[in-house]
Amino acid sequence: GGADGLVAGRPEVHAATLAPGPRQTTNRPLSPTQPETGTLAHVGIEPDARRRRGAPMLAAILMECPTEELVVADDVTLRDMAPGDVKVKIAHSGVCHSDLSAMNGTIPQAPPAVLGHEGAGVVTDVGDGVTHVVPGDHVIIAFSPPCGTCPFCTGRNQPNLCINGLIAMGSNPQFRRGDTVVGAMTGCGTFAEETIVPGMAAIKIDKDVPLDVAALVGCGVTTGVGAALNTAKGTAGSSGLVIGAGGVGVAAIQGARIAGAAAIVAVDLHEGKLDRAKAFGATHGVLPEDLPAAIAEVTGGEGFDFTMECIGMPSTMRQAFDMTRRGGTCCIVGVGRAEETFELSAFEMFFSEKTLIGSMYGSADVRTDFNRFLRLYKAGRLDLDGMITRRIRIDEINDAMACMGDADVIRQVIDF
Repeated sequence: GGADGLVAGRPEVHAATLAPGPRQTTNRPLSPTQPETGTLAHVGIEPDARRRRGAPMLAAILMECPTEELVVADDVTLRDMAPGDVKVKIAHSGVCHSDLSAMNGTIPQAPPAVLGHEGAGVVTDVGDGVTHVVPGDHVIIAFSPPCGTCPFCTGRNQPNLCINGLIAMGSNPQFRRGDTVVGAMTGCGTFAEETIVPGMAAIKIDKDVPLDVAALVGCGVTTGVGAALNTAKGTAGSSGLVIGAGGVGVAAIQGARIAGAAAIVAVDLHEGKLDRAKAFGATHGVLPEDLPAAIAEVTGGEGFDFTMECIGMPSTMRQAFDMTRRGGTCCIVGVGRAEETFELSAFEMFFSEKTLIGSMYGSADVRTDFNRFLRLYKAGRLDLDGMITRRIRIDEINDAMACMGDADVIRQVIDF
Protein backbone atom coordinates (compact mmCIF):
# COMPACT_ATOMS: atom_id res chain seq x y z
CA GLY A 1 0.00 0.00 0.00
CA GLY A 2 0.99 3.60 0.22
CA ALA A 3 1.99 4.34 -3.36
CA ASP A 4 -1.16 5.79 -4.86
CA GLY A 5 -1.61 9.35 -6.05
CA LEU A 6 0.60 11.78 -7.99
CA VAL A 7 2.06 9.60 -10.69
CA ALA A 8 2.39 11.67 -13.84
CA GLY A 9 5.95 12.66 -13.04
CA ARG A 10 7.16 9.10 -12.88
CA PRO A 11 6.47 7.25 -16.11
CA GLU A 12 8.29 4.08 -15.13
CA VAL A 13 5.70 3.49 -12.41
CA HIS A 14 3.03 3.37 -15.07
CA ALA A 15 4.56 0.93 -17.51
CA ALA A 16 1.30 -1.03 -17.43
CA THR A 17 -0.63 1.94 -18.76
CA LEU A 18 1.30 1.62 -22.03
CA ALA A 19 -0.27 -1.75 -22.78
CA PRO A 20 -2.29 -1.52 -26.02
CA GLY A 21 -5.94 -2.35 -26.37
CA PRO A 22 -9.24 -0.88 -25.18
CA ARG A 23 -10.11 -0.70 -21.53
CA GLN A 24 -13.08 -2.50 -20.06
CA THR A 25 -16.21 -0.43 -19.71
CA THR A 26 -18.54 -3.05 -18.27
CA ASN A 27 -17.83 -2.90 -14.57
CA ARG A 28 -19.47 -5.02 -11.93
CA PRO A 29 -22.29 -3.42 -9.92
CA LEU A 30 -20.92 -1.40 -7.03
CA SER A 31 -23.38 -2.72 -4.44
CA PRO A 32 -24.27 -6.31 -5.25
CA THR A 33 -26.56 -8.21 -2.93
CA GLN A 34 -24.35 -9.99 -0.44
CA PRO A 35 -24.87 -13.77 -0.32
CA GLU A 36 -25.73 -15.36 2.97
CA THR A 37 -22.65 -15.30 5.15
CA GLY A 38 -21.43 -17.71 7.76
CA THR A 39 -21.23 -20.75 5.50
CA LEU A 40 -18.62 -22.22 3.21
CA ALA A 41 -21.21 -22.50 0.46
CA HIS A 42 -21.65 -18.73 0.10
CA VAL A 43 -18.24 -18.52 -1.55
CA GLY A 44 -18.75 -21.65 -3.61
CA ILE A 45 -17.15 -24.20 -1.31
CA GLU A 46 -18.73 -27.59 -0.80
CA PRO A 47 -18.15 -28.68 2.82
CA ASP A 48 -16.99 -32.15 1.80
CA ALA A 49 -14.37 -30.59 -0.46
CA ARG A 50 -12.71 -28.56 2.30
CA ARG A 51 -9.67 -30.78 2.55
CA ARG A 52 -9.29 -31.62 -1.11
CA ARG A 53 -5.76 -30.86 -2.24
CA GLY A 54 -4.34 -30.30 -5.67
CA ALA A 55 -7.44 -28.96 -7.41
CA PRO A 56 -6.31 -26.51 -10.13
CA MET A 57 -7.44 -22.92 -9.84
CA LEU A 58 -7.06 -19.49 -11.40
CA ALA A 59 -4.27 -17.15 -10.30
CA ALA A 60 -2.50 -14.06 -11.66
CA ILE A 61 1.25 -14.67 -11.76
CA LEU A 62 4.25 -12.39 -12.09
CA MET A 63 6.44 -14.32 -14.54
CA GLU A 64 9.18 -11.71 -15.06
CA CYS A 65 10.20 -8.34 -13.71
CA PRO A 66 9.85 -5.65 -14.84
CA THR A 67 6.73 -6.44 -16.80
CA GLU A 68 3.57 -4.76 -18.01
CA GLU A 69 1.30 -7.79 -17.64
CA LEU A 70 0.59 -10.68 -15.32
CA VAL A 71 -0.12 -14.17 -16.63
CA VAL A 72 -3.54 -15.47 -15.62
CA ALA A 73 -3.08 -19.23 -15.31
CA ASP A 74 -5.71 -21.92 -14.69
CA ASP A 75 -3.34 -24.70 -13.64
CA VAL A 76 -2.19 -23.40 -10.25
CA THR A 77 -2.43 -25.72 -7.25
CA LEU A 78 -1.61 -25.55 -3.55
CA ARG A 79 0.91 -27.57 -1.61
CA ASP A 80 -0.23 -29.81 1.24
CA MET A 81 -1.15 -28.19 4.52
CA ALA A 82 1.49 -27.98 7.24
CA PRO A 83 1.16 -27.49 11.00
CA GLY A 84 0.18 -23.94 11.81
CA ASP A 85 -1.27 -23.28 8.34
CA VAL A 86 -4.65 -21.78 7.48
CA LYS A 87 -6.23 -22.32 4.07
CA VAL A 88 -8.47 -19.49 2.88
CA LYS A 89 -10.93 -19.36 0.00
CA ILE A 90 -10.43 -15.81 -1.26
CA ALA A 91 -13.75 -14.02 -1.73
CA HIS A 92 -12.36 -10.62 -2.73
CA SER A 93 -8.97 -9.03 -3.28
CA GLY A 94 -8.18 -5.36 -3.62
CA VAL A 95 -5.85 -4.27 -6.42
CA CYS A 96 -3.21 -2.18 -4.67
CA HIS A 97 -0.57 0.10 -6.15
CA SER A 98 2.04 -2.06 -4.42
CA ASP A 99 1.11 -4.88 -6.79
CA LEU A 100 2.02 -2.60 -9.68
CA SER A 101 5.19 -1.67 -7.78
CA ALA A 102 6.11 -5.36 -7.67
CA MET A 103 5.59 -5.55 -11.44
CA ASN A 104 7.84 -2.58 -12.20
CA GLY A 105 10.51 -3.45 -9.64
CA THR A 106 9.93 -0.72 -7.07
CA ILE A 107 9.13 -3.44 -4.54
CA PRO A 108 11.49 -6.41 -4.93
CA GLN A 109 9.63 -9.61 -5.80
CA ALA A 110 11.26 -12.64 -7.36
CA PRO A 111 9.22 -14.33 -10.10
CA PRO A 112 7.32 -16.53 -10.53
CA ALA A 113 4.93 -15.28 -7.88
CA VAL A 114 1.20 -14.93 -7.41
CA LEU A 115 0.59 -11.27 -6.65
CA GLY A 116 -2.07 -9.78 -4.38
CA HIS A 117 -1.76 -8.99 -0.69
CA GLU A 118 -5.06 -7.29 0.19
CA GLY A 119 -7.68 -9.99 0.58
CA ALA A 120 -10.42 -11.50 2.70
CA GLY A 121 -12.22 -14.78 2.58
CA VAL A 122 -13.46 -17.87 4.37
CA VAL A 123 -11.31 -20.44 6.16
CA THR A 124 -11.58 -23.86 4.51
CA ASP A 125 -8.97 -25.83 6.46
CA VAL A 126 -6.58 -25.42 9.37
CA GLY A 127 -3.33 -27.19 10.17
CA ASP A 128 -2.37 -28.86 13.40
CA GLY A 129 -2.02 -26.45 16.29
CA VAL A 130 -4.32 -23.76 14.92
CA THR A 131 -7.06 -22.96 17.41
CA HIS A 132 -8.02 -19.29 16.84
CA VAL A 133 -9.94 -19.98 13.63
CA VAL A 134 -11.98 -22.89 12.29
CA PRO A 135 -13.39 -23.72 8.84
CA GLY A 136 -16.20 -21.31 8.04
CA ASP A 137 -14.67 -18.35 9.86
CA HIS A 138 -14.27 -15.09 7.97
CA VAL A 139 -10.75 -13.67 7.94
CA ILE A 140 -8.67 -10.83 6.59
CA ILE A 141 -5.16 -11.79 5.52
CA ALA A 142 -2.39 -9.70 7.12
CA PHE A 143 0.69 -9.35 4.92
CA SER A 144 2.97 -8.51 7.86
CA PRO A 145 1.56 -10.41 10.84
CA PRO A 146 2.90 -10.35 14.40
CA CYS A 147 4.48 -13.48 15.87
CA GLY A 148 3.35 -12.36 19.32
CA THR A 149 6.53 -13.19 21.21
CA CYS A 150 9.43 -11.10 19.87
CA PRO A 151 10.51 -7.72 21.34
CA PHE A 152 8.58 -5.84 18.64
CA CYS A 153 5.38 -7.69 19.52
CA THR A 154 5.79 -7.39 23.28
CA GLY A 155 7.77 -4.72 25.13
CA ARG A 156 8.27 -2.39 22.17
CA ASN A 157 4.57 -2.45 21.26
CA GLN A 158 5.44 -2.30 17.53
CA PRO A 159 3.98 -5.56 16.17
CA ASN A 160 3.82 -4.12 12.65
CA LEU A 161 7.63 -4.27 12.61
CA CYS A 162 7.80 -7.97 13.57
CA ILE A 163 10.51 -9.64 11.50
CA ASN A 164 9.46 -13.16 12.46
CA GLY A 165 6.09 -12.64 10.84
CA LEU A 166 7.65 -11.42 7.60
CA ILE A 167 9.97 -14.43 7.55
CA ALA A 168 7.11 -16.83 8.23
CA MET A 169 5.11 -15.40 5.32
CA GLY A 170 7.82 -16.29 2.84
CA SER A 171 9.30 -19.44 4.33
CA ASN A 172 7.01 -22.08 2.78
CA PRO A 173 5.69 -21.04 -0.66
CA GLN A 174 2.17 -22.35 -1.13
CA PHE A 175 1.59 -22.32 -4.89
CA ARG A 176 2.61 -24.87 -7.55
CA ARG A 177 2.41 -25.20 -11.33
CA GLY A 178 3.22 -28.80 -11.95
CA ASP A 179 6.59 -29.34 -10.28
CA THR A 180 7.43 -25.63 -10.25
CA VAL A 181 7.25 -23.81 -6.93
CA VAL A 182 5.52 -20.44 -7.34
CA GLY A 183 6.04 -17.74 -4.73
CA ALA A 184 3.53 -15.19 -3.44
CA MET A 185 3.71 -11.46 -2.86
CA THR A 186 4.43 -10.98 0.86
CA GLY A 187 3.41 -14.61 1.25
CA CYS A 188 -0.27 -13.78 0.63
CA GLY A 189 -1.05 -14.44 -3.05
CA THR A 190 -4.60 -13.09 -2.92
CA PHE A 191 -4.77 -12.94 -6.73
CA ALA A 192 -5.71 -16.61 -6.52
CA GLU A 193 -8.95 -18.39 -5.74
CA GLU A 194 -7.46 -20.00 -2.65
CA THR A 195 -4.29 -19.57 -0.61
CA ILE A 196 -2.46 -20.93 2.41
CA VAL A 197 -0.97 -18.58 5.01
CA PRO A 198 0.58 -18.97 8.47
CA GLY A 199 -2.08 -18.95 11.14
CA MET A 200 -0.83 -15.65 12.53
CA ALA A 201 -1.77 -13.98 9.22
CA ALA A 202 -5.44 -15.03 9.34
CA ILE A 203 -7.27 -12.38 11.37
CA LYS A 204 -10.81 -13.38 12.31
CA ILE A 205 -13.59 -10.84 11.73
CA ASP A 206 -17.33 -10.74 12.33
CA LYS A 207 -19.42 -12.54 9.73
CA ASP A 208 -21.76 -9.58 9.26
CA VAL A 209 -18.99 -7.53 7.61
CA PRO A 210 -19.12 -7.79 3.80
CA LEU A 211 -15.95 -9.50 2.63
CA ASP A 212 -15.35 -7.01 -0.19
CA VAL A 213 -14.94 -4.07 2.19
CA ALA A 214 -13.08 -6.31 4.63
CA ALA A 215 -10.49 -7.01 1.94
CA LEU A 216 -9.56 -3.32 1.75
CA VAL A 217 -8.63 -3.39 5.44
CA GLY A 218 -5.92 -5.94 4.65
CA CYS A 219 -3.64 -3.24 3.23
CA GLY A 220 -4.77 0.14 1.94
CA VAL A 221 -7.22 1.11 4.67
CA THR A 222 -4.95 0.00 7.50
CA THR A 223 -1.97 1.71 5.86
CA GLY A 224 -3.76 5.04 5.44
CA VAL A 225 -6.08 5.21 8.43
CA GLY A 226 -3.38 3.76 10.65
CA ALA A 227 -0.85 6.33 9.45
CA ALA A 228 -3.18 9.15 10.52
CA LEU A 229 -4.26 7.67 13.85
CA ASN A 230 -1.24 5.64 14.95
CA THR A 231 1.84 7.15 13.26
CA ALA A 232 1.16 10.83 12.59
CA LYS A 233 -1.17 10.87 15.60
CA GLY A 234 -3.53 13.52 14.31
CA THR A 235 -5.45 15.29 17.04
CA ALA A 236 -8.75 17.14 17.37
CA GLY A 237 -8.53 20.61 15.89
CA SER A 238 -5.22 20.00 14.10
CA SER A 239 -4.31 20.73 10.49
CA GLY A 240 -3.20 17.98 8.12
CA LEU A 241 -1.88 17.65 4.58
CA VAL A 242 -2.24 14.48 2.49
CA ILE A 243 -0.11 14.30 -0.67
CA GLY A 244 -1.67 11.82 -3.09
CA ALA A 245 -5.40 11.10 -3.16
CA GLY A 246 -5.39 7.53 -4.40
CA GLY A 247 -6.62 4.59 -2.34
CA VAL A 248 -4.13 4.97 0.51
CA GLY A 249 -4.43 8.76 0.40
CA VAL A 250 -8.22 8.57 0.71
CA ALA A 251 -7.80 6.23 3.68
CA ALA A 252 -5.34 8.68 5.26
CA ILE A 253 -7.83 11.51 4.73
CA GLN A 254 -10.51 9.47 6.46
CA GLY A 255 -8.12 8.71 9.31
CA ALA A 256 -7.38 12.41 9.73
CA ARG A 257 -11.12 13.13 9.76
CA ILE A 258 -11.72 10.43 12.37
CA ALA A 259 -8.89 11.91 14.47
CA GLY A 260 -10.75 15.21 14.48
CA ALA A 261 -8.50 17.32 12.28
CA ALA A 262 -10.13 20.68 11.64
CA ALA A 263 -8.45 21.22 8.27
CA ILE A 264 -7.40 18.46 5.87
CA VAL A 265 -5.79 19.54 2.61
CA ALA A 266 -5.51 16.93 -0.16
CA VAL A 267 -3.03 17.44 -3.02
CA ASP A 268 -3.13 15.53 -6.29
CA LEU A 269 -2.51 16.03 -9.99
CA HIS A 270 -6.04 14.91 -10.88
CA GLU A 271 -8.91 17.29 -10.17
CA GLY A 272 -11.27 14.32 -10.22
CA LYS A 273 -9.42 12.75 -7.33
CA LEU A 274 -9.57 16.01 -5.42
CA ASP A 275 -13.36 16.06 -5.71
CA ARG A 276 -13.47 12.53 -4.35
CA ALA A 277 -11.05 13.44 -1.56
CA LYS A 278 -13.46 16.12 -0.36
CA ALA A 279 -16.28 13.60 -0.36
CA PHE A 280 -14.24 11.48 2.08
CA GLY A 281 -13.43 14.32 4.46
CA ALA A 282 -10.82 16.64 2.96
CA THR A 283 -11.72 20.26 3.64
CA HIS A 284 -9.59 21.47 0.74
CA GLY A 285 -8.48 19.84 -2.51
CA VAL A 286 -5.69 21.53 -4.45
CA LEU A 287 -3.42 20.94 -7.40
CA PRO A 288 0.33 21.09 -6.62
CA GLU A 289 0.65 24.61 -8.02
CA ASP A 290 -2.08 25.83 -5.64
CA LEU A 291 -0.48 24.42 -2.51
CA PRO A 292 1.31 27.67 -1.47
CA ALA A 293 -2.01 29.49 -1.40
CA ALA A 294 -3.59 26.67 0.61
CA ILE A 295 -0.84 26.66 3.22
CA ALA A 296 -1.24 30.42 3.60
CA GLU A 297 -5.02 30.17 3.93
CA VAL A 298 -5.15 27.21 6.30
CA THR A 299 -2.06 27.74 8.45
CA GLY A 300 -1.13 31.37 7.98
CA GLY A 301 2.04 30.20 6.28
CA GLU A 302 3.34 28.29 9.31
CA GLY A 303 2.87 24.84 7.85
CA PHE A 304 0.68 21.89 8.82
CA ASP A 305 0.62 20.14 12.17
CA PHE A 306 1.07 16.84 10.34
CA THR A 307 1.67 15.81 6.74
CA MET A 308 1.33 12.40 5.12
CA GLU A 309 3.09 11.52 1.87
CA CYS A 310 1.11 8.74 0.17
CA ILE A 311 2.93 8.39 -3.15
CA GLY A 312 6.47 7.11 -2.66
CA MET A 313 8.49 9.70 -4.59
CA PRO A 314 11.55 11.52 -3.19
CA SER A 315 10.33 14.89 -4.45
CA THR A 316 6.98 14.60 -2.68
CA MET A 317 8.62 13.26 0.48
CA ARG A 318 10.79 16.36 0.58
CA GLN A 319 7.73 18.50 -0.18
CA ALA A 320 5.84 16.94 2.72
CA PHE A 321 8.71 17.81 5.07
CA ASP A 322 8.76 21.40 3.79
CA MET A 323 5.01 21.75 4.30
CA THR A 324 5.23 20.62 7.94
CA ARG A 325 5.31 23.36 10.59
CA ARG A 326 8.18 23.71 13.04
CA GLY A 327 7.71 21.01 15.66
CA GLY A 328 5.19 19.18 13.48
CA THR A 329 5.22 15.61 12.15
CA CYS A 330 6.01 14.53 8.59
CA CYS A 331 4.85 10.95 7.99
CA ILE A 332 6.12 8.97 4.98
CA VAL A 333 3.46 6.45 3.98
CA GLY A 334 4.37 5.88 0.32
CA VAL A 335 6.72 3.09 -0.75
CA GLY A 336 9.65 4.38 -2.83
CA ARG A 337 12.47 2.68 -4.66
CA ALA A 338 15.40 1.50 -2.53
CA GLU A 339 17.97 3.39 -4.60
CA GLU A 340 16.17 6.74 -4.50
CA THR A 341 16.88 9.37 -1.84
CA PHE A 342 15.93 12.85 -0.73
CA GLU A 343 18.12 15.29 1.16
CA LEU A 344 17.79 17.20 4.42
CA SER A 345 20.30 19.80 5.51
CA ALA A 346 22.43 19.25 8.58
CA PHE A 347 20.93 22.38 10.14
CA GLU A 348 17.20 22.17 9.44
CA MET A 349 16.51 19.05 11.50
CA PHE A 350 17.93 20.82 14.58
CA PHE A 351 16.35 24.18 13.92
CA SER A 352 12.88 22.99 12.87
CA GLU A 353 12.54 20.22 15.46
CA LYS A 354 10.26 18.43 13.02
CA THR A 355 9.56 14.74 13.44
CA LEU A 356 10.22 12.75 10.26
CA ILE A 357 8.77 9.28 10.59
CA GLY A 358 8.01 6.35 8.32
CA SER A 359 4.79 4.40 8.59
CA MET A 360 4.95 0.66 7.99
CA TYR A 361 1.48 -0.90 7.70
CA GLY A 362 -0.05 2.09 9.48
CA SER A 363 1.85 1.31 12.69
CA ALA A 364 -1.04 -1.08 13.28
CA ASP A 365 -1.53 -4.10 15.47
CA VAL A 366 -3.57 -6.13 13.01
CA ARG A 367 -4.87 -8.36 15.81
CA THR A 368 -6.90 -5.43 17.15
CA ASP A 369 -6.78 -2.64 14.55
CA PHE A 370 -8.44 -4.64 11.75
CA ASN A 371 -11.54 -5.02 13.90
CA ARG A 372 -11.21 -1.48 15.29
CA PHE A 373 -11.40 -0.10 11.76
CA LEU A 374 -14.34 -2.38 10.98
CA ARG A 375 -16.17 -1.06 14.05
CA LEU A 376 -15.67 2.45 12.66
CA TYR A 377 -17.09 1.17 9.36
CA LYS A 378 -20.15 -0.28 11.07
CA ALA A 379 -20.65 2.99 12.96
CA GLY A 380 -20.69 4.93 9.69
CA ARG A 381 -17.47 6.80 10.48
CA LEU A 382 -15.24 5.02 7.96
CA ASP A 383 -16.57 4.81 4.40
CA LEU A 384 -15.26 1.63 2.84
CA ASP A 385 -18.12 0.96 0.41
CA GLY A 386 -17.46 4.27 -1.31
CA MET A 387 -13.80 3.40 -1.83
CA ILE A 388 -14.71 0.52 -4.16
CA THR A 389 -15.00 2.23 -7.53
CA ARG A 390 -14.68 -0.77 -9.85
CA ARG A 391 -15.23 -4.52 -9.65
CA ILE A 392 -13.45 -7.02 -11.87
CA ARG A 393 -12.85 -10.70 -12.38
CA ILE A 394 -9.37 -12.16 -12.15
CA ASP A 395 -9.02 -12.34 -15.93
CA GLU A 396 -9.39 -8.54 -16.06
CA ILE A 397 -6.38 -7.94 -13.81
CA ASN A 398 -4.12 -6.44 -16.48
CA ASP A 399 -6.76 -3.91 -17.44
CA ALA A 400 -7.09 -3.06 -13.76
CA MET A 401 -3.35 -2.43 -13.56
CA ALA A 402 -3.55 -0.16 -16.61
CA CYS A 403 -6.38 1.83 -14.96
CA MET A 404 -4.47 2.29 -11.70
CA GLY A 405 -3.69 5.98 -12.15
CA ASP A 406 -7.05 7.01 -13.56
CA ALA A 407 -8.79 9.88 -11.83
CA ASP A 408 -11.97 7.88 -11.22
CA VAL A 409 -10.22 4.93 -9.55
CA ILE A 410 -9.84 4.67 -5.78
CA ARG A 411 -9.90 0.91 -5.31
CA GLN A 412 -10.60 -1.90 -7.75
CA VAL A 413 -11.73 -5.17 -6.21
CA ILE A 414 -11.49 -8.66 -7.68
CA ASP A 415 -14.64 -10.72 -7.10
CA PHE A 416 -13.90 -14.43 -7.04
